[in-house]
Amino acid sequence: MTDSVATKSPTPSPAVTRAWIRLMRAQQTILAAIEQNLKVAELPPLGWYDVLLELSRAKDGRLRPYEIEQRTLLAQHNLSRLLDRMDKAGLVQREVFTEDGRGRWVIITDAGRAMQARMWSVYAPALQRHLGDKLDDAQADQLAELLVALTQKS
Repeated sequence: MTDSVATKSPTPSPAVTRAWIRLMRAQQTILAAIEQNLKVAELPPLGWYDVLLELSRAKDGRLRPYEIEQRTLLAQHNLSRLLDRMDKAGLVQREVFTEDGRGRWVIITDAGRAMQARMWSVYAPALQRHLGDKLDDAQADQLAELLVALTQKS
């Protein structure tokens, strides 16, 4: 018979807790500021830009919905509704995937490419103002490397 010792889950140190809180606050603050800049310019939310960017980077400007989901931070149920709105706005179109009649391609349109460019003209200076003006390139590189450590699987 073996003794079963209950292992206590380790608790984060005060430094780790402080880093977590500051990371979440910084993310929320900067994201809200950029979203506000887009709204003031009467442009769609940042999620639209992310989808348009990934489609513009893809071969032939087309991806399957699950590929968009993998490349963005959008959950499948949110992505479906977003794609419906983007299709209705003429920024993307859907086409049947010939190898599987149930599947669809999402294809960026010329209007979608133009919208991506319009959004970038607001997004780029907002990103610079809310992040780039506060960190020099060495600090930005250091932050990027630290964040990579958080995304690596253990």
